[in-house]
Amino acid sequence: MKALSSESIRSISYLLEQGHSVRSISKQLKISVGCISNYKKALSIDIPDNKGGRPNQLSLRDKNKIKKQLLAGASQTAKDVQKGIKDDGINISYSTAKRAIRSMGFTSKKKVKKPLLSKKHQQTRLEWAKAHQHWTVDDWRRVVWSDETKINVWGSDGIKYYWSRKGDFIKPHHLDLTVKHGGGSLMMWGCMTYYGVGYACQVYDGTMKKEDYIGIMDTTLRDSLEYYNLGFSDIIFQQDNDPKHTAKVTMQWFKDNCVNLLPWPAQSPDLNPIEHLWHHLKLKLSHYEKKAKGIHELWERVEREWNTFTAEECQRYVESMPKRIEAVIKAKGGHTKF
Repeated sequence: MKALSSESIRSISYLLEQGHSVRSISKQLKISVGCISNYKKALSIDIPDNKGGRPNQLSLRDKNKIKKQLLAGASQTAKDVQKGIKDDGINISYSTAKRAIRSMGFTSKKKVKKPLLSKKHQQTRLEWAKAHQHWTVDDWRRVVWSDETKINVWGSDGIKYYWSRKGDFIKPHHLDLTVKHGGGSLMMWGCMTYYGVGYACQVYDGTMKKEDYIGIMDTTLRDSLEYYNLGFSDIIFQQDNDPKHTAKVTMQWFKDNCVNLLPWPAQSPDLNPIEHLWHHLKLKLSHYEKKAKGIHELWERVEREWNTFTAEECQRYVESMPKRIEAVIKAKGGHTKF
């Protein structure tokens, strides 16, 4: 066996332990393959022999670096991984980057849009969840859930993906963080009871003032409750903390009509079951082959699809409330999967 310097032997030992093949070490150190093989045996380094086929382009060290970057969010896509490895002097294809990521147990998932949560938001959400953790399904079925949403005439905001492993906790770089009122062509107000959806209401001009909101409460909400033989005294009404919802004149209307309100933590769409209806409503609308010719045709489609939701669907979402509460407490007020 050819005698090598102590520095060369240390280099061989280090590269073998990092998972580099005998052939790649030979190329890097400009030492023959046979010599490297002999030192591998002499050093008793337990590295699997090459069983043929194309040699691995990525060493164990390279993969560990990729894993750390994915977990930290420094790399979020296979393109990011490909670029990062290329910056280290290793030219791999996009397909190789994806295979390497999957080999470490990561799978690609869609980013879910979630509101940005401050520490104050998280604390408020946690306090709210603890205050309602002992509510049963019977308690939750009294709640009438409400919200507004904007619907595009056509298209979507695009889908973003992230890589994670089974069992990984949700991290900020797994989410598509949003702010409220992010565009759209048509605004609607809707409510959901345990027994089914209420009447859909289009908000004209795309804006709603407190006077408009009170008008919706006094007509659409009232009519929706009457349809299910309910009165204001029979329900607990949920709404978010939008200024028009909490204005003095609005709160006075609720008081005058004996409406019990459910206190609501800010930035908490994951706690509102009606968000699932919005999601499925927009999916239904996206299945139309032709773009709506205008707002009037879009609203016709909205009403048609809104009325396809069944009581069973509404009940399933309402009955998920104890699990939502549990998830918020487990996340210490942070984001949940809902």
